[in-house]
Amino acid sequence: MGIYGAINAAVSGLSAQSKALENLSGNVANSQTTGYKRLDTTFSDLVSGGGARQADQVAGTTYATSRATNGLQGDISSVDVDTYMAINGDGYFIVTSANDVIDGQTTFADTDYYTRAGDFEIDDDGYLVNTSGYYLQGFPLDVDTGNQVGDNPGVIQISKEPMAAKATTTIDYQASLPLVPKTTDYDGVSKATALLDTATVGAGDISAANEDTFIDQSISGGSITVYNSNGTPLAVEVRWAKTVNADASVPVDDTWSMFVSSGGLDPAWLEVGNVAFDDTGAMGTLTSGTTGAVNGSGDGFDIASLTIGDVTATGIEISFGATALTQYSNSSGVATSVDLEQNGYAAGDLVGISIDESGRINATYSNSQTLGLYDIPLATFDADQNLERVNGAAFKATPTSGVPNLSGGGAIKSNALELSNADIASEFAKLIVTQQAYSANSKVVTSSNDMLDSALNMVR
Repeated sequence: MGIYGAINAAVSGLSAQSKALENLSGNVANSQTTGYKRLDTTFSDLVSGGGARQADQVAGTTYATSRATNGLQGDISSVDVDTYMAINGDGYFIVTSANDVIDGQTTFADTDYYTRAGDFEIDDDGYLVNTSGYYLQGFPLDVDTGNQVGDNPGVIQISKEPMAAKATTTIDYQASLPLVPKTTDYDGVSKATALLDTATVGAGDISAANEDTFIDQSISGGSITVYNSNGTPLAVEVRWAKTVNADASVPVDDTWSMFVSSGGLDPAWLEVGNVAFDDTGAMGTLTSGTTGAVNGSGDGFDIASLTIGDVTATGIEISFGATALTQYSNSSGVATSVDLEQNGYAAGDLVGISIDESGRINATYSNSQTLGLYDIPLATFDADQNLERVNGAAFKATPTSGVPNLSGGGAIKSNALELSNADIASEFAKLIVTQQAYSANSKVVTSSNDMLDSALNMVR
């Protein structure tokens, strides 16, 4: 190869170390860039001709190529912004860029990009945008089923519209009624004194005139707030009165009547229905009251219309299920294990956004309801080292990277950010080696020059 070949090899070394220095400087500059993946440098040799055996060959030149570190995760740091996210494991957020604004509406580019920079915040239009200007994409969720809609993700836009009210249609009721209710009128000896005296208060609904007597002859069954179709609340207060107390000489089931308060109207208490219990304490036959009718499954009551105070709700089912309502001996004489749950709510304003580990965006409203809005998919690639780097710590798919797979990926951590995987201490250590290698190659150039001068001086 000779002296000129040595100069050529040294110059290739200078060029390769310059590229390594360029990568190092970029890594150091981006050591605080969210989601940044550093570029390492790989050196390869180019063998010069000269023979078929290594003994006849010379070292040759070198060239440098960049090596991606997409698969090396950076540290995850906790932050106090609910919409900031980090990916723990494989995958990239799918994002796009804004294209134009037409009639006040933002349009978006057709190209998808991929990033691990999860510093997303909600802008004025409800879009989730990171500091590099990329818009997050996801799958919208069906309001009723919670399942994702469609096969292709779209730009996520959080609606600021209030949640509409939902009328209560079901009250799930659970309670264990005592064998002998310790009402105010119960004398502690005779079970008859614990029963509702229908001769005094009448059968069916309880009039306002008989309300005090009814209260003394019944026990509390809990209360719950339900909502009508426009979200107006109704306070439903339940009381139970025992009407039949079976004993050995009277072979009939124990029977209770369920009442709800009318909220100061007359009648004061509305009879929902009657429930019989067998000698094991299990719920038996149900019969309709003046306000409620036995439901189709025979395990509760349907109330077509319920007016409490000046508010009316329609179409409410009180469901006991198969085993939720029982009668057992209880020394306290009150209803125990009482639990009422209903499925309605008032209208509510958006108060916050949260993201769970499954990548679901949930909206929280002032009515204490939470609604799933979007699923955030993670894209994985068979060869993500072949992705094309673009501005803003993002990447673009290439023919050699493979197509994105949206069915896998790691876990999304909210209130967190993935830091750059470029460590300054490590980069500086590489910088020292690169600087020394560059100096050594420059020495080869100067030494080769001295040798050429000596050769030229031979003819002088």
